This record gives sequence, C-alpha cells and structure tokens, in this order.
Amino acid sequence: MSQEADRTHDQSTPDEELLEAATEAELLETESPEHNFAEVLFPARPRALRPRGRLRPQGAPSWAELRSGEPLGDNPVYVEWLQGQSMLADATKIARQFSAVGAMWQNPYATPDPRLAVRTASVWYTAYPISMITAPGRSFLASIGDRDLWRTFAEIGIHAVHTGPVKQAGGISGWHPTPSIDGHFDRISTHIDGAFGTEEEFRELCHVAGEHEGTVIDDIVPGHTGKGADFRLAEMGVGDYPGIYHMVHVPQQDWHLLPDVPEGRDSVNLDEGAEAALSEAGYIVGRLQRVIFHVPGVKDTNWSVTPPVTGPDGVTRRWVYLHYFKEGQPSINWLDPTFAGMRMVIGDALHSLGDLGSGGLRLDANGFLGVEKAGEDSPAWSEGHPLSEAANHLIGSMVRKIGGFTFQELNLSIDDIAATSEAGADLSYDFVNRPAYHHALATGDTEFLRLTMREAMERGVAARSLVHALQNHDEMTYELVHFASDHRDEEFTFRGEQVAGERLAETIRGELTDRLTGDAAPYNHVFTTNGIASTTASIVAASLGITELDSIGEDDVERIRQAHLLLAQYNALQPGVFALSGWDLVGALPLAADHPKVAPLLEGGDTRWVHRGAYDLMGVAEEAAESGSGMPRARSLYGSLPDQLADERSFAHRLRQLLHLRGYFQIATTTQVDIPDVSHPAMLVMVQDYEEIEGQMQVTVLNFAAEPISGTVISEHLPPGSRLMDMGDGSRFGEVDQLHGFHVELEAHAGLALLVTRPKG
Repeated sequence: MSQEADRTHDQSTPDEELLEAATEAELLETESPEHNFAEVLFPARPRALRPRGRLRPQGAPSWAELRSGEPLGDNPVYVEWLQGQSMLADATKIARQFSAVGAMWQNPYATPDPRLAVRTASVWYTAYPISMITAPGRSFLASIGDRDLWRTFAEIGIHAVHTGPVKQAGGISGWHPTPSIDGHFDRISTHIDGAFGTEEEFRELCHVAGEHEGTVIDDIVPGHTGKGADFRLAEMGVGDYPGIYHMVHVPQQDWHLLPDVPEGRDSVNLDEGAEAALSEAGYIVGRLQRVIFHVPGVKDTNWSVTPPVTGPDGVTRRWVYLHYFKEGQPSINWLDPTFAGMRMVIGDALHSLGDLGSGGLRLDANGFLGVEKAGEDSPAWSEGHPLSEAANHLIGSMVRKIGGFTFQELNLSIDDIAATSEAGADLSYDFVNRPAYHHALATGDTEFLRLTMREAMERGVAARSLVHALQNHDEMTYELVHFASDHRDEEFTFRGEQVAGERLAETIRGELTDRLTGDAAPYNHVFTTNGIASTTASIVAASLGITELDSIGEDDVERIRQAHLLLAQYNALQPGVFALSGWDLVGALPLAADHPKVAPLLEGGDTRWVHRGAYDLMGVAEEAAESGSGMPRARSLYGSLPDQLADERSFAHRLRQLLHLRGYFQIATTTQVDIPDVSHPAMLVMVQDYEEIEGQMQVTVLNFAAEPISGTVISEHLPPGSRLMDMGDGSRFGEVDQLHGFHVELEAHAGLALLVTRPKG
C-alpha cells in the first residue's frame, strides 16, 4: 500500500497494474494475463480428503422429550434423559463412524502445518453470534451463510468465517436449560443452539463457503464445559462422567472442610483457607499459578464445591471441582483413567468437522489441560504443563487426520506458545504483539512492539504461524504473561536501560490504562486484571485524545478510520492469518455501561459486554435497535458493507485494496526475517522473505504517529542495489543504498508496502 493510504487506481484496474509491475520485476515467468503472482508461488494442490459422518440422521430431539417425575438422581427417567443430552454419549456415537475407515489414513497429521492452514484461508471474519443483527425471520447461521454476504466478503478479500460458539451452552437445572455465563464458551451439547439456527443451516453455510472458495471455522473447548448433562451426571457419580472433570469426591466425614452452599445455588467458591485445608488433607493440588478472573468475594480461588447430590445408587456425594475460569465452567481432566474428557472433546471435534462440514477449529482455553501438585509452599504447576502439550498434540493430529486445521488462543508465555506449536495447533492467536501494537498507537512509539516481535522471532514463534487480529469478542488483553511470569526476573533493554520483565509489564499496563481508560477515555473499561474492554475504534479514539464518544464528528471519523486502517496494515502486511471482526468492519463503538440492557451484565465484573454491541453488516435491518439475542445496537462510524463499498473513501473500500495487495503478492506465506531499529520512534519496519522465489523480499513500513514522519529504513537483509517497487500502484520507489537502506516519508498513520528485487548476480 502506498504512503497515501487512500490512493485509488483511476487509470487502470489494480489487477492490470500489479500484473504489469510484477512482470517487470521478473516475478512472473510468463506474459499470460491468466497467471498471477500467487500461481507462481503456489501451483494447484489437491484438497485434503475429508471423511464424513452423521450424528443425528433423524434430527435433534427437543428438550421436552422423555420428561416425567422429579429431576433427581433416583428417577431413572431423568438420568436417562441426561445421558441422552450428554456430549460424552454423542462422542461415542460419532467416533464409531470414523473408526476403521480408510479415509482416516490419507492425510498427514503428525506435525502442525501453519503454511497449509494459511493457504487454506489467510483472511478471516470472526463473528460473534449474539451481536449480529439479521434480517427479520432469519437466523444467525442463515444470515452468515447468505450468498450476498459471501460475495461481499469475496470482493473485500475475506476467505473464511469463524462462526464463534454456536452450540448449546450454559447449564441444566432440573429439566430446564440455564443461560450461558460466558458468551457460549461454556458448551454443554453438540446440538446447535436454536437461537442461532439449525444443523442444516450450518451445513448450508459450509456449502456456500465452498462455492466462494472459502471455509468455515468452528470452535471446540478442550479446557472446560458448562454445567450441562455431563456435569450433572458427574455429580451423581454415574458411569465415567466424573472422569470428565477435575473433580474430587470428599467423603462425609470431611464435609466440615467444605463451606455450605447457599440456598438456590449449585456451588460456592472456596476461599483461600478452605483451599489450603483441602490441599493439606490430600484432596486437591491447592492454589494454582494465578487466579484468572479474580474478584474478591466472588472468585477467590480456582476451586468450588457442590452441595450434597444423591445419585442413582442412593449415595449422597459432595465434590470439589477445578475451574480455571468461571464457577460455571468446570475444567476437563485430560489424564483421568477413563479418558472420558478426551473422548468427549474429540467427539465434539469429529462432529464439527466430519458431520457439519467445518474446515478448521478454534481451540479455546487449551493451555490449561494439565495440573500437577508442586513442592511445599509452591503453587501447583498449571500453565505450560507437558500434559497440555500432549493433549494439544492429540487434538491437532486428529483434526489434521480429518483434513482440517486448528488454531489456539493461548495467552501464555512465548516459550509455551512455541512448545505447544511444535506438535499441537497449526496456528496460534497473537496475544504477544496485540497489546504491543495498541501501545504503539497510544504512545506514538514502537519500541515495545519491536521488542515483542523480536522476542517472538528469537524464541521460535514465526509470524506466519500466528493469527494477527484486530478486535475479537474478548478484551484487549494486556496481561503480558511472557514478561510478568516466566521472564519476570530477566532483564530487557527498554528506553535506554535494563528493565526486569515484571517491571516492564507493569509499565506497559500502566501506560495502556492511563491513556486508554479512566478520565482519558471513560467509555473503555478495565476488565479484572486481564485487559481493557474496548472496540478497535474506541482504542483509536482514545489514542487520538477523544474523551467523549458523543462528540465524534466527521473529521474525527476520518482520523479514526485512518488509524484503524494503519492497524489493519500492521496485521495484514506480514506473514500469517489476518483476522477482523464485524465490529471492525462497521467501526463499532462501545455500549454505555449504564445502558439498561448492559448494566445487569456488568454486575459480576465482566465489563467485556460493553464492546459486544450489535451490528448490521449488510444493512438488512436498519431500524433494529438490537440483535435477535437482545444485544443493543452499537453506534457504527462506518456504516454497512454495501454502502461502504460504494464509497472509495470508506474503511471497507480501502481495506479491499489492502487485502487485494496482500493476496496478490502472497504476503501471508512469506517469512519474517527482520524487525530492524528505526530512525524515528513512531516508525515500524517489517522485512519479509519470499523463500519460494530467490531474490525477492518484501518490506512494510508503518507510521504509528498522528503526524507525518520521515526517516531512513536500514536492514542488513536488504542487499545494496536492490530495486524497490511500491506494491500499491506498481511504481518504482528507488533502490537500496550501500548502507542497506532507503529514505521514506509517511503521512500520519500511513503505511507503505514495497517489493524488493535483489540485483542480478
């Protein structure tokens, strides 16, 4: 993209200009206009063989079937009904359809293949089902599978849709389902939630995606479930169900160690004293390395206890169970002798890939699959555990056997991400550089971003193995686990001095909260100790010094749009997957915390609901005040996609140009080789190498300042005499000088993408 980020091509089409420029740079060995840069790099490859199965040929049973009597453990009808709803039972059925089938041996599976995953689809739209406004009478799945939407995605350059969690979630109380407590990441069934559509609509979505050479990415949650049928059967001590979870039966003689569960509750969190007592008594491993979502008096520890529950055998039991996240998300035990948890998760994956037709899976919370008691006075080993690596290897291998790919959201240290990537998921979410690029925008200084990118590169996490994302459903995470935990005592060079990792993390977190929340931006909210609840547009607004969202005018919208595009350039003009959300596409702002439909959601401290407002991608329900799930409509700065694509100054139109450039020159599959020092604090330079074509490199130069900058780009990887071409318009940009550098001038929040051709000989 040229330094004039809004440049359009009036004299000829982008394809014709880029083809001519690429031919001149000797990227193409043919003059045929039917070939392009991508074809030179990657000749046609056969698609992976996909075995198929069907879990419910006759359709899904309703919640009302087979109900009679009291919902208690001594009622065999109730126990049978729970078993019919359970994920473990469904896993057993679907797994048998894939066993001893020749197609299961036709795909390589042993090691992750990030490049193949990127080639499958390198630009993703990440949906959040409850936030998407649909046409009247249409479900989320029917809407996301609409052919007009997929044609629009294809025009922009989006090749995959990550649906977000659409299977039933929450819990079961008696005969009745209870709502999700974590945005449907507390799965309780393989059934599609009727609020989002049907299994047939999901299959049709996958079919439509295939028509547009796209793919669909679903979710599985290897770390926990909700309190559905499987957990209720586990509480009753039925069959293998207790083996699904990290739960321990406490005999009645030791119930004095357990707190009482208040009337109307199905569990209560342990305080630190009870946690220590149960650990000393030999029941649990005790405190963990950290308490995620820690809120005093609400979640003091990672352990909760059930009330007395009577099973079909007449035995009344109380259980202590582990939950890394919320109380309603009991953790799965990956090393129970029954292997029930593993069977359940693998069955869920088989259903999504082999039955529904997904091409890939997101692994949620997959870094917390092993826990082990440590020495006296030390927390249990709960992060970076070898069992997590082994479990992820099994999941990733099984998905590759079926012809799919996986990506993991693993907010751990860079070392742990590197370790799990060796044999587990094909791609990893970029939690390392995401807070760093927000920090660069907020401060106008890229030093910390350059530090994190180099740290990842040096520790074996390649950029092409990452999902580089704008907004998603979660907060802008700033835990900086790599620096705050494993490397807290290691010294890093920052701002001219040696700084311990723990102090560095504290400094960055402090600067982010000071500049992006509070009086500076009261519309963004701190979310526990994890990060900042915000949209990308509101992060940009805060970085520009806008304190009141209601004061945003047309001039402000243009400034926000320009900086938003800069962040898109950062994520898209480097190797790996580029992902963005509906909130990004429409320029959504956060909801007001005192909104009558939002305030109740924040009572437990989960401020993330402010950035999950509803949006209308296609302008199908312009008068709708909320989504079908009841999320209030967020203010959109950019408008619907059809309106934007008709306006060459819009975010979506300019994003289309950026993604065309990225796709045409196959930047996604290059190899990042250098993040050099810069001549201006706001400048960032990324140097990529085309391994498949000798003598070709690519350079991305970005300006994170709200004012023009100029300076010299220098990298030892750039041979003197190399020719430079502006990838945005095909024009010559000059040559690399004898000091391995060249001069650039960039407007505020602008970027430049250059093709580098080494001199012959």
